[in-house]
Amino acid sequence: MAEIHGTAVPGFEEVREGFSLGQRDDGGAAQLAVYQDGELVVDLWTGGDPVSGRAAGGDALTVVMSVTKGVLATCVHMLARRGLLDLDAPVAAYWPEFAARGKAGITVSDLLAHRSGLSGLVRGGEPDWFDWDACVHALAEAAPLWEPGTAVWYHTFTYGHLLGEVVRRVTGLTPGEAVAELVSRPLGLDLWIGLPEEQEHRFVPQYSDRPPTTEAEAVALLSGWGFDPEDPLVGATIGAHLSVDASISGFNTRRAHAAQVPAANGVSDARSLARMYAAVIGEVDGVRLLDDAAVARAAAPRTDGLPAPAPFDRLPSQDPTRFGLGYELPRGGLPMLGPGSFGHAGAGGRLAYAQPATGTAVAYTCARMTWPKTGPDPRWAPWTEALRRAVPPGGR
Repeated sequence: MAEIHGTAVPGFEEVREGFSLGQRDDGGAAQLAVYQDGELVVDLWTGGDPVSGRAAGGDALTVVMSVTKGVLATCVHMLARRGLLDLDAPVAAYWPEFAARGKAGITVSDLLAHRSGLSGLVRGGEPDWFDWDACVHALAEAAPLWEPGTAVWYHTFTYGHLLGEVVRRVTGLTPGEAVAELVSRPLGLDLWIGLPEEQEHRFVPQYSDRPPTTEAEAVALLSGWGFDPEDPLVGATIGAHLSVDASISGFNTRRAHAAQVPAANGVSDARSLARMYAAVIGEVDGVRLLDDAAVARAAAPRTDGLPAPAPFDRLPSQDPTRFGLGYELPRGGLPMLGPGSFGHAGAGGRLAYAQPATGTAVAYTCARMTWPKTGPDPRWAPWTEALRRAVPPGGR
């Protein structure tokens, strides 16, 4: 069994055992934190950096990939709650240049629910994702890849720049500044989009046992499935996949940490992510980020019944991704704590979410990125089952 550090309060001892079991064959740094009714009840960590040999503590930081999307969504809902942003309004109401090329009717909700038709940019023409102005300009000039609102397809990197620019237009703050002001400072979180240089010593690099996919391999795979790589959506999807693979090592650099890629390059620890979600669904040390009405709106299904856009609508899907407004919802590959849960997973196995019915908030971070072909990450399963037993329906 993995050597586990940290604490689990009485009633949550099996969660500690489950975390140890899940990390048994991993070896990389990992953390698990659980808040119950506003209190930290599980705070565990294990492993280290296999490159340097340095052990990683409970305050170690790592890139959390698409878990960052849930952080940005929380900021957007906070602005809506304060009356600064209408989620049903056209994006162009806040960002006039965005209306170009058939995008005038796209709403903020369409961006949050991955329905906007802007899941990627034309392959070969993607800007540097670390260059905010170039990305925003490219998105304002882009045409939707399908009729907005009629289909759903994951906005891998574009999600962060699209919603982040809306946040910037509304508040005058960059997405990283908005996260700091609205979320991190009130709750005392170690959570950044744009990591301060003085925190670099705490960072643990991410790594993967799987070699990166080459462009030729991605093209061959999709061609083998009968898709034309020259189709704009197919090409954009190839580009997004290659960007994720490039980020595995690329996001370990200081340049990547200092940049703002609010779909993917958030840096945090499990304690902070769980604390944020705890404050989304309830009060934590006098701070609550969203009220019950905002939570219900954010977690309501927004894509159930929507197809994938052509030509990907031909793909069989037994476990389609489900979205609320900015958050993922439970499905076979992402069970969380069952119906009513909401949050976001991140590439390679990161995860953070809340379950309002039980008053539970959970976060898992890891440095070793794994890629199960089907189903949820096996590392989650033992502690998730233990957590379900520790927190029965209706809370404690």
